[in-house]
Parts: sequence; structure tokens; C-alpha cells
Amino acid sequence: MLEKLTYIESNTTNPYHNLALEETLLFGCGKEECILYLWQNEKTVVIGKNQNAWKECRTEKLERDGGHLARRLSGGGAVYHDLGNLNFTFLVSREHYDLDRQLAVIQRALEHLGLRAEKSGRNDLLINGKKFSGNAFYRHGDHCYHHGTIMVAVDKERLGSYLTVSTAKLQSKGVDSVRSRVANLTDYLPNLAIDSLKEALRQAFGEVYGLPVEERSQDEEELAKRTEFFSSWEWLYGRRIPFQHERTKKFPWGEVTIQFEVEKGRIREAAVYSDALKTGLIEALPEYLRGVRFQSSSICIELGLYWSADPEEEQMMKDIREWMKEEEW
Repeated sequence: MLEKLTYIESNTTNPYHNLALEETLLFGCGKEECILYLWQNEKTVVIGKNQNAWKECRTEKLERDGGHLARRLSGGGAVYHDLGNLNFTFLVSREHYDLDRQLAVIQRALEHLGLRAEKSGRNDLLINGKKFSGNAFYRHGDHCYHHGTIMVAVDKERLGSYLTVSTAKLQSKGVDSVRSRVANLTDYLPNLAIDSLKEALRQAFGEVYGLPVEERSQDEEELAKRTEFFSSWEWLYGRRIPFQHERTKKFPWGEVTIQFEVEKGRIREAAVYSDALKTGLIEALPEYLRGVRFQSSSICIELGLYWSADPEEEQMMKDIREWMKEEEW
């Protein structure tokens, strides 16, 4: 039974610090505690754990404009943050993780402000059919978090200029640009301030969970090492392989790109990129592909060795194997 609610606001707009603080809170959250952490990043593109930075973002333009590229621990797609956006994270033990309840905090907060939000699929919140909040999820053992964005007054022109959303993804949503499917809360409440939204979220947090909310600050010294990790080139971009072959396919659960470096008919290296919310399978794929003959039958046999206790990941692998069977090498 949950016994404690904790509310924390970041005091910086540095994305690497904020992601480091999020990770620190994840492992520091008590078993019977739920933390609501609010944070903002200035001019930042945040990509999912398994995404290809160069394909998701116009990185050079972002850097020229003084922006930042960041990579989070969770899966999902790329998002743009500026000071017109408020980010939230619910951190809680696996036993008390409840996505519907957590989203209810966001919905209740907006009700206090006079807006009605509805859930769409697994990871979006909409107003009048337009997305204002995308969500992603992460678990490490019994430690869980659910985080997302709330677009209050985001610069949508900059959003569209930095993100390079794939045509397949946009077509699957029936729209022709990333800007056309998102909305700011100020489109409906022109005078809404970030501080007013923060207060509404804090109030709704206590109401939904039925407990008093305690506020606390965070020891900054312990964050330095993890801040350095989240800002490192290795974490942001990873190792590029000199691939000769690339395959991409859009599935109901996400888009997957596999790059192959082939030597003497065998896969020497493979890199796998995806915006899938489930990250485990995507991270495991390169090891299964390395050393395998570069032919459909051999790849499918090797992928058939994969097993997961998670039925969603099992279905993902089944879909990938069917895709590999259809490919012409």
C-alpha cells in the first residue's frame, strides 16, 4: 500500500542534469512511495533509447541554434522540448505502478484548468483529437517510471524544423506533417502559465492518490557523474557501423531499422534502431544477428532462439521473423 507522495521540481533546464536526476530518483524511490517529478529542458530534442540520432533529428541544425540532443533510458520516439513544454515523471515500485492512475493525475489537473483530455492508444493524451502529451515507460527490476511531455506553448515551427519523423509513421497516422497532429494547451487556454499547470498537477497528485503531498529538493553533488554520462558522445550517438545493407519496416508497435555490415557472406555487425516502447528485444537483436549467414533462412532460424516471458516481446519477435522471411537478400 502506498504510504508516501513526494513532489520534486528541477531547478535547471539542462537536459543531461534532468535525465540524471530522473535516474537517481528512480533508484532512490521508496517501496511504498510515489514521486512526481516536474522538469523542463531548453531547446532540446530527446530521442528514445534505441533510436538513431542522425535519422530522428537534424543534429547539426540543432547544435548551430544552441540546442541539445539528449537520449533517455526509455523507448518510444523523438520529442522536442523548450520552455513552453513541461515534462513529468512518475517514479514508483513495480507493485504500485498504475498507468491509468498516473494518467488520471494529468487529466484531473487539466480538469481543474477547464480542459478535458482523453487517452489515445498506450502513450498519447489528446484534446479535441490533437496530441498534447506523449508518454514513455522504463523498468529496471522493481523500479519503474512513466514520463511524458505536456505541450503548453511549444514553438511548433522549431519542433518541425528539428525532428525528421519518417514518412511511414506519418502516413500510418493519416497526416502529412508532424506539426499538424499536435496542439498546445494555450490553443485552448491562451493565458495558461507553466506555474499554474505545476500547481494543478501537484493538487491533482494528492487528490488521485488520496494522500498528502510532501515536497523535497535533491542533493546535486551525487548527480555530476550521471550528468556526464547522459551528455557523453557514446550515449548520445553510439558507434556507427560501415553498413552495406539496410532494411526498415513499420509495425503496429513501432518502426524498426536494421543495418547490416556483411563480410564473406556473414553478418559481421548489426545495428538495430526502433521507436518501440519495449526496449529489451531491440537491444538483444544485434547479438542474435552477429555471425549469421546473410540469408533469410539463417536469420530466421537464429531469431527463433529468442525467448521472452513478455508476450508482447514474443509477438514483436514473431513479426520481425515474418518480415525477414519476406525480404529479398
